[in-house]
Amino acid sequence: MKKALILGVTGQDGSYLADILLDKGYTVYGMMRRSATGNTRNIDHLLLNPNIFNKHFFICRGDLADPTSLHRIIQDVRPQEIYNEADQDHVGWSYDMVGFSLDITGAAVGRILEIIRQIDPAIRFFQPCTSNMFGKTDCPVQNENTLFNPQSPYACAKTMAYYLTRYYRDTFGIFASTAILYNHESPRRSPEYVTRKVTRSVARIALGQQEKLSLGDLSAVIDWGYAREYMEAAWQMMQCQEPDDFIIATGEAHSVREWVEEAFSSVGLNADDYLVIDRNLLRPSNTSTLIGDISKARKVFGFDPKIKFYKLVRLMVDADLEMERSRWRK
Repeated sequence: MKKALILGVTGQDGSYLADILLDKGYTVYGMMRRSATGNTRNIDHLLLNPNIFNKHFFICRGDLADPTSLHRIIQDVRPQEIYNEADQDHVGWSYDMVGFSLDITGAAVGRILEIIRQIDPAIRFFQPCTSNMFGKTDCPVQNENTLFNPQSPYACAKTMAYYLTRYYRDTFGIFASTAILYNHESPRRSPEYVTRKVTRSVARIALGQQEKLSLGDLSAVIDWGYAREYMEAAWQMMQCQEPDDFIIATGEAHSVREWVEEAFSSVGLNADDYLVIDRNLLRPSNTSTLIGDISKARKVFGFDPKIKFYKLVRLMVDADLEMERSRWRK
């Protein structure tokens, strides 16, 4: 039976990975930092299941900022696979927390890989990266050879993580793969992100619990996919014979306005009746339109996303409607 360690298990991606790996028969260890102890909603279904928690799924206390806890956890668990889903992953926050973002999202990857090298170089390592690394680009569709031009501290930190992963792979022979993940959403996404902010607001407006939705730039065009499918791809990458770098995307893009209009349409409402544009929500810099070329991932391990834009919007609105109704019933 394989053992896997997920750093950042309480987040959207980490929690889906836990579900996927448990379904595949793994014993799963999830690292959780102290500030996440009151925010376990994405894994409560595991923590509250006596047949799973402390039998097949275990929680380890630690933090990417603390190398001693990382060393202790990896030394004690001795997993075959490590998935690093813990970082400061919000672009907007990175403008206000530059040092923290660079350390936790970038430099911490070097700490993890060095610990792996010292304890057991046979451990396989997965590092998620971001399409934001391409930033402003002349390439209308990006592939694994497109040059990086990051436009935020977050994207700069992920670029550091990408090159650290490649360095430890090339220099020390560690099985270390990266996925350049394009925007991926789900009902487990935090409301801080525009997609979930929209679907949650639409659900509340449809149920008479909210009057307006305030947003910034609606013109941004984004390649959106479903987080669970992207985490399935992460697992598939770790089963390959050789480590590598892959773009994970859908290959199609839609604007924020389209997302908003589709969300309102799904509940029979007109977006313009409820939408308010707030200039304070605009970012100091923007990227080009980023669309991923998934030819390599499709060829190597058959990646073929099924949940694309329209299904994804409706899936999230339906989930938020159910969540708001359940709160109302309580």
